[in-house]
Amino acid sequence: MKKSILSVALIIALGSTFISCRDVKEKSESAADAVENAAEATGDAIEKTVDDTGKALDHAADEAGEAIDNAMDATGEAIDDAVDKTGEMVDDTGDAIEEAADDTKEAVKKAADKTNDAIQGE
Repeated sequence: MKKSILSVALIIALGSTFISCRDVKEKSESAADAVENAAEATGDAIEKTVDDTGKALDHAADEAGEAIDNAMDATGEAIDDAVDKTGEMVDDTGDAIEEAADDTKEAVKKAADKTNDAIQGE
């Protein structure tokens, strides 16, 4: 009887060992699958981050280019306005000089006429 109990105990021990090994194998495969899935998810997240960063850099470069273009346009317009204003000032100065010359000419003519009249005795 002792031998049969020991035999049954040995069979149960061996059976549970095989079952335990199968469970360990299944659990290790499950853990490996989980690690693989996590690695894939991490890779996908890194790839998305790289893509998003690239898009953000492209957008920033486009915005910087537009800002530079706008600044250049504004500078060109300011220079054009300054040139126009300078031209107007030169024209106004020329007109004022011409007017002053005409006034001086008229005053000299009047003074000459008065001198001539005074010399002739009138």
